[in-house]
Amino acid sequence: MKSPKFLLLTIALALPLSALAAESAKHEHDAATQVQLELNAGKKWSTDAPLRQAMTHIRKAVATALPAAHGGKLTPAQYDAFGNEVTAQITYIVENCKLDPQADAQLHVVVGGIMSGIDVASGKQHDQERALGVVAIAQSLNSYGKYFDHANWKSIKLPH
Repeated sequence: MKSPKFLLLTIALALPLSALAAESAKHEHDAATQVQLELNAGKKWSTDAPLRQAMTHIRKAVATALPAAHGGKLTPAQYDAFGNEVTAQITYIVENCKLDPQADAQLHVVVGGIMSGIDVASGKQHDQERALGVVAIAQSLNSYGKYFDHANWKSIKLPH
């Protein structure tokens, strides 16, 4: 059973995303249009210290887990621990990060990708290999680095 904190986090993240998607649909003729990451008038979005701290922790966890996951060497318990670690950092972001509304909306796209990756890595998507969740989180982190101003951020090299 999922913890109440995890359920609250999921709801907290899902509601703004669904509201943002609904708002976007109002402005687009095609209601199927999905929210996509974009720059802030050609510049990266501002970040705050809690966001940078948590994303740095997530990046470190992914950089550590990715080679083992790609090599088929992570155990189910290690995937679970990885998922819990990343979830704790997302919880920290939700509780502490304070961005302007437009930057926050963009961050929700990144966090949504990370949360989807957590589900796969944690074995909640039984039709997908758990290693693909680690890769999905790495891809979301690389998008974060492309769209958010985080000094010295380094993309994660993805397996081929």
